[in-house]
Amino acid sequence: MDRNFARALALVLKSEGLWSDNPADPGGATMKGVTLANFRRYVKADATKADLRSIGDAQVATIYRRFYWDAVLGAELPDGVDFAVLDFAVNSGPGRAAKYLQAAVGVAQDGRIGPATIAAVEAKPAGVIIDAICDARLASLKRLPTWATFGRGWSDRVRSVRVQALLMSPQHAAVAAPASVPQPPKAETTATEAQTNQPVPRAPPSGGKTAAAAGILVLMAAALAAFRHHLTGFFGSLF
Repeated sequence: MDRNFARALALVLKSEGLWSDNPADPGGATMKGVTLANFRRYVKADATKADLRSIGDAQVATIYRRFYWDAVLGAELPDGVDFAVLDFAVNSGPGRAAKYLQAAVGVAQDGRIGPATIAAVEAKPAGVIIDAICDARLASLKRLPTWATFGRGWSDRVRSVRVQALLMSPQHAAVAAPASVPQPPKAETTATEAQTNQPVPRAPPSGGKTAAAAGILVLMAAALAAFRHHLTGFFGSLF
């Protein structure tokens, strides 16, 4: 849902981190998950790495919304599914994320999310879709030649996405919603309280002494009952 964009973006950025320029990463230089290639494509055609490093938060949010969130129709996906698909899109591209979502719900995998895909998504529990996407995503990452280098980080990321997405899902929200607790009737306001508008201090209940006295009475009653039982048995044996 669109209300989840800010939350989903914050989670994605937490995984993406800040500046990265690992030669082994086919994505090249990135800042907050935005590659230099995408920065040149969407923001500044002749941008340098220095330009990318100084990208503003508003530019980051615009790029993620326009070219990832909107590309997978995040605003129309159920809670939790929207985040799982967004993170997948950022990591592997919107087209691939869309195809895996379509595979999870059993529709044609054309990489373009439309009414048929949305209808199929709404017909399945969000948790089932999230698990299917995360399982397939991790399996595809393991097949990449760079798994030996980045596999541990990717595995941790998919695990985190699964947990967070399931927490956002409607099924979890329904289970986690606290049951309404009946409130005790409000005590009548005393005359002094009404005059001063302040509660009148009251002595604390003597719960300890009362409980002890009640316990003694119970023991005495039990002892008396036992005595009567034995007495009756004794006299009964005489006749």
